[in-house]
Amino acid sequence: MKGRRVILIGPPGGGKGTQAKYLVDFYGIVQLSTGDMLRVAVENNSEIGLQAKEIMEAGKLVPDQVIIEMVSERLGLPDCEKGFIFDGFPRTIEQAKSLDTILA
Repeated sequence: MKGRRVILIGPPGGGKGTQAKYLVDFYGIVQLSTGDMLRVAVENNSEIGLQAKEIMEAGKLVPDQVIIEMVSERLGLPDCEKGFIFDGFPRTIEQAKSLDTILA
């Protein structure tokens, strides 16, 4: 995997998404938001989307392993070759460690 890799970390409403849009325009890379990715997965009735939908409808947080699997699949798509910006990911130590492994 080549290209720029940017991670924006901060509290909800802290401006991560706003700054990501500027960086997307400047560098010509994609913005990856796990919230957006989950919504798309649910809308598309993908395997991960179906898992996430059931969990979210129960009022629970989607587990790290589901998020990590979704991110791993997404990073394999051609539009990420040039680089990407994570908006709010990783959120946990497990996610950060897994991201390190995915990118290695």
